[in-house]
Amino acid sequence: MALEFTDDNFQEEVLNSSQPVLVDFWAEWCAPCRALGPVIDELSGEYEGKAKIGKMDIDTNRDAAIKYGIQSIPSIIIFKDGEVLNKFVGISLKDELVSAIDAAM
Repeated sequence: MALEFTDDNFQEEVLNSSQPVLVDFWAEWCAPCRALGPVIDELSGEYEGKAKIGKMDIDTNRDAAIKYGIQSIPSIIIFKDGEVLNKFVGISLKDELVSAIDAAM
């Protein structure tokens, strides 16, 4: 199951992480976001212990979404050592995400 990132834990869980982190910026009302959800959950299981995979609800956590310029959802950002390495907007293929996570490791 994917982690849940919030404005409160973003610094600790994402920016201070020693592992690569994939953040899926989403919202409950967004159909493409819900369609992408199972892929995010699969990746979470496959990368357990190697990378952090999680979701951030932009309706309840606006600070990070604003800071990273999220204008369309779903948007996925891959972080490494607190820096943005890669960004995907719209529904992404699992293979694309796997390649990006692997490149961050």
